[in-house]
Amino acid sequence: MKVVTRFAPSPTGFMHVGGIRTALYAWLWARKNKGTFILRIEDTDKEREVAGSIEHIIESLKWLGINWDEGPNIGGPNAPYLQSERLDSYKKYAQILIDKGLAYPDPYTEEEVGIFRDRALLVKKPFLYREHRPEVFDKWDYTKPLRFKTPEIKSYKWNDLVYGDLSAGPEALDDFILIKSDGYPTYNFAHIIDDIEMGVTHVMRGQEFISSVPKFLSLYDALGIKPPLYATLPPIMGEDGKKKLGKRDGAKDVLEYRKEGYLPEAMINFLALLGWNPGDEREIFTIDELIKTFDLSRVGHSGAQWNDVKLNWINKEHIKKLSKEELKENIFKYLPEELKIDLPAGKAGKIIPIITERISKWSDIKEMIERGELDFFYKQPEFFRDKLLYKNITSEKISENLALAIVELNKLEEKNFITENIKNTLMQIADRLESRGELLHPVRYALSGLDKSPDPFIIAEILGKNETLSRLQKAI
Repeated sequence: MKVVTRFAPSPTGFMHVGGIRTALYAWLWARKNKGTFILRIEDTDKEREVAGSIEHIIESLKWLGINWDEGPNIGGPNAPYLQSERLDSYKKYAQILIDKGLAYPDPYTEEEVGIFRDRALLVKKPFLYREHRPEVFDKWDYTKPLRFKTPEIKSYKWNDLVYGDLSAGPEALDDFILIKSDGYPTYNFAHIIDDIEMGVTHVMRGQEFISSVPKFLSLYDALGIKPPLYATLPPIMGEDGKKKLGKRDGAKDVLEYRKEGYLPEAMINFLALLGWNPGDEREIFTIDELIKTFDLSRVGHSGAQWNDVKLNWINKEHIKKLSKEELKENIFKYLPEELKIDLPAGKAGKIIPIITERISKWSDIKEMIERGELDFFYKQPEFFRDKLLYKNITSEKISENLALAIVELNKLEEKNFITENIKNTLMQIADRLESRGELLHPVRYALSGLDKSPDPFIIAEILGKNETLSRLQKAI
């Protein structure tokens, strides 16, 4: 069997991580099995449709590298891929059901259906539309909703590729709307017809659809068509683990993560692990490794908890894998012009590992700049006398140590003023002291003006000999 999966979002707003993870799993399964991945847009709920959502869906998937074999912008043998352009298909299958006596125009108004619901509530019974089904069906004139007539009231059993054997009793079956009075199909009807016509073999979606599966199976039976295989995905929970993460509960637009400077490869890595595990201790994957390792049998049942700390760690691990040129290209986008202009090209490059060590995403650089943590590279820092001191060492002794450092560093020629030589020079002085900190602490603070800073030896090389000596003298 050739594997065909699909992702079929509705254009009702921004894409959040739950939808993207569904797309990712469907895409990984298709790629692993050398199958076909289809992008289909379910845009038949015109009241909820948000302008620009389709473009947003496409941009989100493209950013993450989730490419489709059939769908918008590229077409395919099952075009069109917007449901609003497939209305003739739904009418064709609706007519098949009508001809079989398995579909009928809804004869009731909303008020009448409301009365039926209230009566069921009074006797404490679930409301079932099929109990009010008319004995004789009118001819459908497209002005009223078209309902499915459940052909057989029975129990259903099916195998879910994640949850195993599932079942539901006759109470799960009811006569649901196929086509609304506005001429557009409902989700329950349209997605089944699309899956049939597009040859979809595996359908992946959330737990909220389990209760509807018996209705779907009943419709497949009515059409005499074998249903696809179902894989129910566990929910993504919020950081507190108590509630499903949704748009109303803080789930962010997936493109916000791009703005914040996350790598698409890291986002894919993180999302893949939200509900799936590889069966070993690995946590960092390339896309190719995910495709090779991914298996639906290892998708879990319980909700996967969102964790920003874990996401940041995974992103940092992927940043470490970038080449020097890729690091420089990304980091330099955020650096102030003063820093890029004032330092020689070679020395500017030495800032890259310093910054890389301190970030987990690109936007952290912007925050470092806003906090002034990089100012010392291109302008002399402001000093606070008390912070130059170290434990109970007197200011006179600190000044004496700094003066000795100036003398020894001044012996280095400019061309030899590099990290290794600077470190050797200062450490020779520090090792003769009661504590290394009584020299290294004030040197670090004098060069950076920060309580916590990068390696002072690297800072000194980047600043150059003259600026380094000037700042040490200023500290004295």
